[in-house]
Amino acid sequence: MKRLISIVGTTGIGKTRLAIDLAKHLDTEIISCDSRQFYKEMKIGTATPTDEELAEAKHHFVGNISINDYYSIGLYEEEALKKLNEIFSKKDVAIMVGGSGMYEKAVVEGMNDLPVADDDNQKKLISIFENEGIEPLQNLLEELDPEYYSIVDKDNSRRLLRAIDIIWQTGKTYTENLSTPKAKRDFETIRIGINAPREIIYERINLRVDKMMENGLLEEAKALIADREKVALQTVGYSELFRYFDGEWDLDFAVSEIKKNSRRYAKRQTTWNRKLENVNWVNYDNSLQEALSLLNKLD
Repeated sequence: MKRLISIVGTTGIGKTRLAIDLAKHLDTEIISCDSRQFYKEMKIGTATPTDEELAEAKHHFVGNISINDYYSIGLYEEEALKKLNEIFSKKDVAIMVGGSGMYEKAVVEGMNDLPVADDDNQKKLISIFENEGIEPLQNLLEELDPEYYSIVDKDNSRRLLRAIDIIWQTGKTYTENLSTPKAKRDFETIRIGINAPREIIYERINLRVDKMMENGLLEEAKALIADREKVALQTVGYSELFRYFDGEWDLDFAVSEIKKNSRRYAKRQTTWNRKLENVNWVNYDNSLQEALSLLNKLD
């Protein structure tokens, strides 16, 4: 049986480092399931692995598409499974890493057989978004499916639109739709989660944002102003800086908002990861040794 090692954890906790160290140790390749790192124009703000890190182990789905490209979880699932088959044709193990829970789950468990987008629903919801902003969509989803609302990226308009559309079409909550049984995978998955105390996670997030600013996040965001309406850019690290460019906020406040919203995102990731099945938790300060020890026990 081929084996997929899926590394989960909050933003900034050290998933990239553990994935690379494991890939080197096991002589295999890495698949990213971080939906923000797919976009080649957003390297700094999404903490994409550096050129040096990418050279340490072979990565897939990092900087592979443009913010102008259409992409979806279903498309990712299809392409990721195809890539896994290629890796499994020459290796017994592959590694997947990233902070996007829905994308990880799509590969590990499969997508539910959800209906395609309904044109009328989409037009209605897009009209609300364009005329009234994202808040009415957030309120609507919270009312229709509080459970999914507690874990969804609330600033991602596309996720909100999709969930509401499915609820309207099926008459069931999005959570209920997602919980229907799916086809079994022909590989075994071992989930390894990296754990850290909340104050450590928050401290690392704050330092990471400072480092992003030092590395040129402001310039990266400035170059993307013309594309600010694209879905890929409705995300932490960019939307706050666009408000600075608009003169709405000063820079220090915008940076503090990036830190605050990143911490909120980490909180949602923690909620999501707690609901995952079969996660083997390792400590952030000894993750490689604990992960290797765990894998040895399983062999």
